[in-house]
Amino acid sequence: MNVSRMRKTRAYRSRDDRTLAEPCFVAAGFGDRVLGLMGERGLAQGSGLWIAPCNSIHTFFMRFAIDAVYLDRDGKVLVVRRNVKPWRVDWPVFRAHSVLEIPGGAAGDLKEGEIVCIN
Repeated sequence: MNVSRMRKTRAYRSRDDRTLAEPCFVAAGFGDRVLGLMGERGLAQGSGLWIAPCNSIHTFFMRFAIDAVYLDRDGKVLVVRRNVKPWRVDWPVFRAHSVLEIPGGAAGDLKEGEIVCIN
């Protein structure tokens, strides 16, 4: 899987315009959503992957930890799972519409209820 061929955008926290991921690669097609970051050597600091629609993830065949930010349709943060290690299954967040995957630790002080904009 090579995320560099995907469409790119920016993900940021609305309250202070803090960038969470730029470039933020968009996994919107079925194949891109299924493969995600599998097989990637890493996720460059500052970059991310937005998977939509999606309400659960796995980290099979990944070599690095990620922060998984579950968002509803309006970009409201429902759950932040920090430092999800490789070879894990993350349980579904049933109200989630999408997941933003960023390098482990990059979510910082992001918390539930905040708004993340992706555009």
